[in-house]
Amino acid sequence: MPTAYAKCFDPNGARFGIPTYPWRMAPDGYATRRQLRTRGLRPGGQPVAAQVMVINRHACGPRVAFLYRLDLARPVRPMTSRKWGALALAMLARRTCPRCELDVGYCIPRRYGICGLCLAAEEQRAA
Repeated sequence: MPTAYAKCFDPNGARFGIPTYPWRMAPDGYATRRQLRTRGLRPGGQPVAAQVMVINRHACGPRVAFLYRLDLARPVRPMTSRKWGALALAMLARRTCPRCELDVGYCIPRRYGICGLCLAAEEQRAA
């Protein structure tokens, strides 16, 4: 096992407090939040069961992904009509330009805070 893998391999949890495995070497029966979501599951209040770690030479520290047990995961709660409505209103607010107050059909970049037409007009005025 290369040294990077050896630093991340702690199946008993003696060094890191919870079982730790190198990247892509976790045993079956564990999944990350994203992997649970693709299966239609959620952690359901269970604690973190293990972690996957990778040490990158270029990063400032190790990257960690928490793992949850598949047998304790619960199905994702279905969306209700009120949740759909709240989500639609939130997306409408992200698409509405605060200057011209039009729904531009795309999420306005937070960097500028206004739609492309208003930004172009502002740049023309400045020139």
